[in-house]
Amino acid sequence: MKKILLIIIPILLFAFSCANSIEDEVHFINGETMGTTFSIKFTSKTPIDILQIETEINNILQIVNQQMSTFIPSSELSLFNSSLDTNWINVSSDLAFVVNEAQNISKLSNGKFDITIAPLVNLWGFGPNDKPQTIPTQDVIDEFKQYVGYKNIEVSFSPPSIKKHHPKVTCDLSAIAKGFGVDKVSEYLLSKGVDNHLVEIGGELRASGKKFNNDWLVGISAPNQSVTIQEKIKLNNLSMATSGDYWNYFEENGIRYSHTIDPLTGKPITHNLASVTVVAHTCAESDAFATAIDVMGPEEGLQFANNNELKVYLIVKGKDNFEVLYTPQFENLISKGN
Repeated sequence: MKKILLIIIPILLFAFSCANSIEDEVHFINGETMGTTFSIKFTSKTPIDILQIETEINNILQIVNQQMSTFIPSSELSLFNSSLDTNWINVSSDLAFVVNEAQNISKLSNGKFDITIAPLVNLWGFGPNDKPQTIPTQDVIDEFKQYVGYKNIEVSFSPPSIKKHHPKVTCDLSAIAKGFGVDKVSEYLLSKGVDNHLVEIGGELRASGKKFNNDWLVGISAPNQSVTIQEKIKLNNLSMATSGDYWNYFEENGIRYSHTIDPLTGKPITHNLASVTVVAHTCAESDAFATAIDVMGPEEGLQFANNNELKVYLIVKGKDNFEVLYTPQFENLISKGN
C-alpha cells in the first residue's frame, strides 16, 4: 500500500520444541504483499494442504491490493481517485465495507482519522509521489486542504458504491487496508477449520484461538535500539496494530517530518507520542484507531481511548526517557513473567 510501510513491527514470540505429532506442529507461511511482508502461523489437529492454503491466501491478498492500493493505477481505489465523476461509482463490496468502516471511525474521532487525506499524503511525499524538493508552504497546504474532509465522500451498499462531493477528492486507505487484509486472511483460515492461527501483515496482526494450550504471545517493539521488546502481551481472538514514526519519516534542515499527517492542520504531527498500539476485535479497527490516536497525541489520545473503553498502549517521548501509558482495558493483556 505504501512505499515505506510501518514503521513499528510487533515482535512475534515463539518458543516450542520439536513437533512430536501433527497437533504439536506449527505451520508457517510467509510472503510479500502491499509493499511489505506477511507472516502466518497456525496449528491444525488434522492433515491440511498447506500449498493450497498458501495459494489461496496469496490470491486473497492480491485481490485486496487490487481493490485498495494507491500505487496500482488500475486498482479500484485508484480508478475512483482519478475519476472526476461526482455520481455514485460502483465498487466491490469489500471496498465499500472498508470505506464505511473508515467513515465510522472518522465520525467517532472528529476527523482525526480521515481517508480523504490522500492529497496531503501525496503533497508531503508519503504516497505514490516522491518526497517534495521543498517543504510545502502554508498557501499550498491550504489549497490541498479544501479537498480533505471525510464528509466529502459517501458510501452505499445497495449496490456497493461510493461517491465524492468534489471531482478532486481522493482517498488513501493505507491506515486501514492492511488491517482489513489481515482480517480477510484470518476469516479464510476460520472457514477452512484452521481456528488456531496468527496472521501478520507489516506489523498488523490478528490472533485466533490458541497456540497449543496458551494464548498467542506477541511483543511490542521498543522505541530505542538498546531494548528490543517494550512489552509482551497475550492475544486470543483479538487483533493488534501499532502506529508511530520510528522509521517512516524524512528530515529537512534538521527538522523531522513524520509520515502521519494531521487532516485538520494538513501537516505532519509534531507531538511527543512515539507510538500507539491498539487491540480490538478486528484488525481494520485496530489499524484505523491506532492512526487516529497517533494524530491526536498522548493527552487527547489517552482521553479518547478511555472515553471509548479501548485497549490502548502509548509510548511517549520524555526529556530523557520514554514513558508508558495504557488504558485499564489493555492492562489485562500484559503478560506477567513470560
